[in-house]
Amino acid sequence: MYSTDSGRMCPVCRHAIALCNCKSAQTAPKTDGIVRVSRETKGRGGKGVTLVKGVPLAGDALTVLGKQLKTACGSGGTVKDGVIEVQGDHCDRVIELLKAQGYSVKRAGG
Repeated sequence: MYSTDSGRMCPVCRHAIALCNCKSAQTAPKTDGIVRVSRETKGRGGKGVTLVKGVPLAGDALTVLGKQLKTACGSGGTVKDGVIEVQGDHCDRVIELLKAQGYSVKRAGG
């Protein structure tokens, strides 16, 4: 029987991500230290989103940063698989905010 009551599951311990105590869910992904900000419309019906990739944070810290960026831009968005998505074309604003927080940021794409 398949159930979605607990949401995302940890691939190592098979507990819900919110209840996971193993090290795999707690570690930040390995990056080259550069946060990349890009704009994408693919698969979104022509609507643009700003993507933030390569942030050296994991779990709740990444979610908090995503919330700060969405609030500063005045738009919605989400955090999926270590990528922050902010609805709309806010690349310049996001780059400014990330540089103010001390990240090394590059604009990726066009």
